[in-house]
Amino acid sequence: MERAGEASELQSRLSSLSFSFPGITAKQGDSRPLDRSPTVESGGKKVHRPRSCNCLKKIILRVAVTLFLWTHCCLSLLMAAQMPPLKPPTTWTSAAVKELKAKLRMEEDSVVTVYRGDIMTVHVPTVPEAKKVCWEFATDGYDIGFGIYFDWTPVTSRSITVHISESSDDEDEEEELEGPVTNGDVEKGSKTQTNSNLVEILPVYRQDSHLSVNGGNHEFPGEGTYLLKFDNSYSLWRNKTLYYRVYYSA
Repeated sequence: MERAGEASELQSRLSSLSFSFPGITAKQGDSRPLDRSPTVESGGKKVHRPRSCNCLKKIILRVAVTLFLWTHCCLSLLMAAQMPPLKPPTTWTSAAVKELKAKLRMEEDSVVTVYRGDIMTVHVPTVPEAKKVCWEFATDGYDIGFGIYFDWTPVTSRSITVHISESSDDEDEEEELEGPVTNGDVEKGSKTQTNSNLVEILPVYRQDSHLSVNGGNHEFPGEGTYLLKFDNSYSLWRNKTLYYRVYYSA
């Protein structure tokens, strides 16, 4: 009888004991689910913030970013599909270098210096009263790179403007050659265009514009802006004196 009483007393004491772990306290026999949500004190009060909320926010953010990128890609592909193919330009050369230079010296802003490492871009918007853009250019002593692009972005200004950009990437520069340049020597200084509205009409090649006048024209494919690039980014030492003119033709 004494042993039975001792066993009963021991069982009673065990049932009244509690066990605890860091952040979790429960009594034996307590069937309530444990709250494993992080607890944050706010103004002296403990506020429970379920971890599932943070996970849900991350999922929503990832979905939103994915949808944005997917929409941007679809719009770019749609715009590219709507762009009609462009005709190649008509180009020509002439031996009348001295005559062109003498004429352009009399015109304002027709003789410029394209410094070593620089790219000069002439922006020529299309105009309703014309059908073609025309160009002529020559240089003193050395060649220069030349290429044409077309930007389908709607025209907001009818003014012809000039922009100068510097080539700061040493890997894109190469030592300038002394002899005649063979056609097909693509300018490494010309950067790949990232504008989805921009299409190439004539890739940038080094032209023997110091030996002959280089000219040409291109029929308007629609509303937009021509980008005529005079590229001297490949030259490490020499600035180039450029004689040029750009005009419209009906």
